[in-house]
Amino acid sequence: MIQLNNIEKYYANKGVKSYILRHVTTTIKQGEFVSIMGPSGAGKSTLLNIIGMLEEPTYGTYEFLGEDVTTLNERKRIELYRNHIGFVFQAYHLIDEMTVYENIEAPLLYKKIGSSERASRIADLLDRFNIVAKKDLFPNQLSGGQQQLVGIARALAAQPSIILADEPTGNLQSAQADEIMNLFKKLNQEDGITIIQVTHSEKNATYGNRILHIADGVVKDDVKVIV
Repeated sequence: MIQLNNIEKYYANKGVKSYILRHVTTTIKQGEFVSIMGPSGAGKSTLLNIIGMLEEPTYGTYEFLGEDVTTLNERKRIELYRNHIGFVFQAYHLIDEMTVYENIEAPLLYKKIGSSERASRIADLLDRFNIVAKKDLFPNQLSGGQQQLVGIARALAAQPSIILADEPTGNLQSAQADEIMNLFKKLNQEDGITIIQVTHSEKNATYGNRILHIADGVVKDDVKVIV
């Protein structure tokens, strides 16, 4: 599904290169649940953003579903992103002026999905995450855990083949964090959605089946989780 070959990201200033990522080569198969771990500044979020097509690598190639992303024009990349990738953020990134319903609906409007199909998908997600009663509330009327549930529902609305999660439980208390991680595990095991998460938490990392350890922009270790 994903093939990264010798990915590098650096910034050049007066001939001096400051590396964020170096020689990252890895394959992620459909249906995997991969955790990316490492200290602050290791390059975890940059790697996730490159996979999510929010950033471009300085060097190397990135193939997504057989397409070489590094050679695509911006329109094609956006199309690939909208059709296949759902993003979940630590800070939720919900739109404050929109209700829960409208936040979940937003990606479907971008994809120009018809009103009856939109309504059907949103109703299913509200029911699935037990937030039907919250649909007319605004983000500031919800707890952190509820906001993250809405963020995940929004990511799922466009029926992505992969979810990218950047510290998805970073702002949550432990009980809420466990709820979110169990939800991810269920989405991966029952729905077959590929999940890549960036996390500082050893506990959260073990919800997946593989851990990439990154330090100083280099993948130091790639281990399978033994259950």
